[in-house]
Amino acid sequence: MPTSASPVLTNISFSPWEMFMNAGPVVRCVMVLLALASLLTWTVFFAKTVELVRVRLKLGRAERALEDAGTLDLGEEHTRGAGIAHALVMAAETERERSQDIPDDREGLKERIVLHLERLEAAEGRRLMRGTGLLATIGATSPFIGLFGTVWGIMTSFTGIAASKATSLAVVAPGIAEALLATALGLVAAIPAVIIYNHLARQSAACRAQVADLTSLVMRLVSRDLGRMQAQLESGQVVRLGVSRMAGE
Repeated sequence: MPTSASPVLTNISFSPWEMFMNAGPVVRCVMVLLALASLLTWTVFFAKTVELVRVRLKLGRAERALEDAGTLDLGEEHTRGAGIAHALVMAAETERERSQDIPDDREGLKERIVLHLERLEAAEGRRLMRGTGLLATIGATSPFIGLFGTVWGIMTSFTGIAASKATSLAVVAPGIAEALLATALGLVAAIPAVIIYNHLARQSAACRAQVADLTSLVMRLVSRDLGRMQAQLESGQVVRLGVSRMAGE
């Protein structure tokens, strides 16, 4: 029996492509789906990596600009075109303008600005994580999709064995190998997806920390302007945040 089976086995190709071509339609669809999932994973990885690198460089420049700014008005001027940094400064300036008719409301103004900045910070965090949910889905479902293809392929192989009434290794091995290829592809799609998702999540967290630093810098400028306003009021000057003029001018 071994001598008669060995020639048959030597004529069978077990390359991934041959196994894919010899697989049934259901298993083949599963393999194509997993290949597309793997392609999407690497596409998201390269796209998000480029995006996050650009964001971190822009945030770094904005942070240095706000460090050098002495007032909120100068911060607005220095961060033009800086994305979220300029949005944070503009939010503080907008709230400042809207609160001009409320006298002696320094703490209330700070609280309202903080609430607005926190909303912008949260929205930026969601934007940075956009697209990574697909990686989580691929990492969680790909092994099960591959397992479904394997189970279906094994069922088909057993059905063929029962129909041919042959139980030799030459009959069983090709179908089992084709079915197991689906599980292998599921792992190939899932493992990089999980690793890349964790990597991008760490990079996004670093960007969110930089945005939080920008928020603190904006609030420092607001507090500095409010302190100047208080000092100038006590010295008899009429002021607006960032701009001052002598009373009676």
